[in-house]
Amino acid sequence: MTDHTQKRSLGLIHATAINMTDMVGIGPFITLPMVIGMVNGPFFLYAWLAGAFLSMVDAMVWSELGAAFPMAGGSYNFLKETYGKSGAGKLMSFLFVWQTMIQAPLVIASAAIGFSYYFSYLFPLTELWSKAMSGGVVILIVILLYRKIEDIGKISVVMWLAVILTLFWIIGAGLAHGNFLEPIKSINDGLTINYAFIAAIGFASVKSVYSYLGYYNVCHLGGEIINPAKNIPKSMFLSIIGIAVLYMMMNISVVSVIPWEQAKDSKFVISAFMQELAGPLAAKIVTCLVLVVAFSSVFSATLGYSRVPYAAAADGAFFPVFARLHPKGNFPYISLLFIGAVAFVFSLLFKLSDVINAILAMRILVQFIAQSVGLLLLKKFRKNTEFPYKMPLFPWPVYLAIAMWFGILISTGYVMVIGGLLTTAIGAAVYLIKAKVKREWPFPAKLQS
Repeated sequence: MTDHTQKRSLGLIHATAINMTDMVGIGPFITLPMVIGMVNGPFFLYAWLAGAFLSMVDAMVWSELGAAFPMAGGSYNFLKETYGKSGAGKLMSFLFVWQTMIQAPLVIASAAIGFSYYFSYLFPLTELWSKAMSGGVVILIVILLYRKIEDIGKISVVMWLAVILTLFWIIGAGLAHGNFLEPIKSINDGLTINYAFIAAIGFASVKSVYSYLGYYNVCHLGGEIINPAKNIPKSMFLSIIGIAVLYMMMNISVVSVIPWEQAKDSKFVISAFMQELAGPLAAKIVTCLVLVVAFSSVFSATLGYSRVPYAAAADGAFFPVFARLHPKGNFPYISLLFIGAVAFVFSLLFKLSDVINAILAMRILVQFIAQSVGLLLLKKFRKNTEFPYKMPLFPWPVYLAIAMWFGILISTGYVMVIGGLLTTAIGAAVYLIKAKVKREWPFPAKLQS
């Protein structure tokens, strides 16, 4: 089965909307006080700039690969192509699907847990009711996604508008307050460029990078993007620039009203910010909008990730049942239902604080570093004309992306690094058992009688 069964019906606006709704989510509203607390100074804004810079550099890698191989599954196909379809690419693409089946539901669960977390500002929830709400969010998302991709494109644009409205209201309220420029003027107060500052930015960047993740979501839907050679790279860069500006302005807006010393300890910083400016009713309304944004993020992430097992199965590298498309809606419904089911279980088992570092530690080695190394290998053996997007200053952005991802990986903490390595090692062992049974790489094929 190949990707010709899927219709290219998502344009640049749809692709950018899907990326941006996936990027925002509950992330910045939860991580804003975390970032301030880790840096512990007015220069915390540098951590958000660092996250944007890393995302832009890494998006160049994704653009080279996404424009050259616009198929469902994103990194699955990239790793297979870069390391060789009949060689190590079999192992690398399997490892990506392996870790996706674990970390994708974790990403979805983290947004659903964040939803119930912020909901408790409106109505305090017991632990049991909080779990019920996060699980219910996952179920509702699966129901909404159980339809044709054209309808999903329209839904994503509506959700994108909710994201923009929320951020614009927060930023506009800060501007109207009159002290908007003060955090910018004092950004370097008490700043000393030393090891402690660099380490603090590194640790804080784990949280800011988490809030930027999703700029590449369009690559998972490569088989459904109109004019992918242009729209895939454009949608990623537009998403990162747009979200970076919004994040910076939102952070400045909040600390122009609530001093950073107070904001770092605020459990519901956006709600507290709006209550300070416009009273309890406005605080409740903005909290509702934050919940809409969180819901939109779960929607977008689930949409993208549901295409990964489908692509692997359609390629013959995963269980065939995941390759099934819905007979009427033409979407990978088995893959969607499985990812949703695992995310539902995770949403009941884990706390938000447990998953952010784990998500990054698990993904960095296979999805980001190995993918970047693969691009370097690929461009040695393929013609330049096979790559519609040409990154400036190649290969230096790739080297920079690899170095920065290693820095982020180390900053997640040694326990998370060991966990990520262990997950990868188990996946490799499972692949080798499967490969030996089927006589696939690296084992010799059966002799024909």
